[in-house]
Amino acid sequence: MYEQLHADRQRLDQILASVLEDSVRFLNASSSRPAGVVPPASDAETLPEAGIGATATHDLFQSKYADWMSGSAGPHYFGLVTGGATPASIAGDWLTTIYDQNATGSEDSIAPQIELAAIGMLRQLFGLSSAQAGVFVSGATMANFVGLATARQSVGHRNGVDIAKSGLSGLSPIHVLCGTPHSSVSKAMAMLGLGRDNMERIATLPGREAVDVGAMRKRLTELSEAGQSCVVVGNAGTVNSVDYDDLNAVADLCSEFAVWLHVDAAFGGFAACVPEKQSLVAGMDRADSITIDAHKWLNVPYDSAMIFTRHLHLQREVFQNAAAYLEADPSPSNFVNLTPENSRRFRALPAWFTLMAYGRDGYREIVTRNCQIAEEIGKRIDASSAFRLLAPVRMNGIVFTLAGDNVTHGQIQAYLQAVQVDGVLYMTPTEYFNAPAIRISVSNWRTTEHDIADVWNGMLAALESASS
Repeated sequence: MYEQLHADRQRLDQILASVLEDSVRFLNASSSRPAGVVPPASDAETLPEAGIGATATHDLFQSKYADWMSGSAGPHYFGLVTGGATPASIAGDWLTTIYDQNATGSEDSIAPQIELAAIGMLRQLFGLSSAQAGVFVSGATMANFVGLATARQSVGHRNGVDIAKSGLSGLSPIHVLCGTPHSSVSKAMAMLGLGRDNMERIATLPGREAVDVGAMRKRLTELSEAGQSCVVVGNAGTVNSVDYDDLNAVADLCSEFAVWLHVDAAFGGFAACVPEKQSLVAGMDRADSITIDAHKWLNVPYDSAMIFTRHLHLQREVFQNAAAYLEADPSPSNFVNLTPENSRRFRALPAWFTLMAYGRDGYREIVTRNCQIAEEIGKRIDASSAFRLLAPVRMNGIVFTLAGDNVTHGQIQAYLQAVQVDGVLYMTPTEYFNAPAIRISVSNWRTTEHDIADVWNGMLAALESASS
């Protein structure tokens, strides 16, 4: 055995103890760590001939890189829709690495049964029926990809073609209709050969990101009369304003026109956890496929999401993997035939850990608390002369802009740079109906009402820095 490998094997307990010590120090300091950092330029290492061993490599990482990691695991990181990692999910994630299972669904491990158990608990958490089969994928982008790939297969069958076998050649374009699509939808369309140009933005309700059902009906009627195929993507929580389509009404249309309904509920699906918010996702279970992210509001480590579908046989037709050395078992636990990956990390284990550890009540509390914090920050923005709230705060997201007329992207960027340098919080830029704007998403289990004052003071302080 190579010298450094042998030495590290002999010192494995010391190596892991050192990593544990640094990990606990990092997590305990997450509240005071800068939410966002501006890293310096650094020279990349060259490949060493002999290697320096795990301990020296850990030391190098700590001295050169660790201080420049963002505080995205902490309570003041409001960029994108980023959750943290609960203590139980961290434990599950560490064990995922230790056990290092290739969770394809083969019969050499109990990992597939744990994944199905986690999916079952998630189905209960989101109020989904047993008709919705689920599987873990790497994130919402890949979940949207799998959902649309399965929808594409359904459209092919309606036209007498097995697209998974014969391809799209000879078929007319498949239109994908959505009110306010996430960018990953068009990305998935590009990867699937559906083409970004076949994404159709349907009109939304006045001043909202929720689709106008009347406009959707009109376009479905036109496509039906022209003999054109389509798929509908419904929203359960848009990225900017966390707006929701009327999913029951959209599902009624899709049933009437015999059209596949895919619901993107990446983080908005967690409204199902809170009785007062459940009406927002009414009708979600009627969808043909559903995307829900885990490394957002479930607060498990990246990368983790779920795709649910009522049409497992179509999903299997798309992702079927045939080889003499692979099992041909068509059961729901043979994941190699249900996802794009032939090799998959056992990402279900952190989810299983955190669901068992905190249960329905724990997630109801996290979602409720995050929403209440977002509502309070939104109230402060709305009452302030320094900012302008652009949409009601429905869940955990806030979209707002700087006060004044004709706010520019440059002003927004300068303000956000000042916010990042200060380090108290982190936010991201966006556009809301073509106007430059700012997004806040409260998704971390660590964020409490005690953080509101620090966040608000940081927002105001950055205004002075940006204008000076």
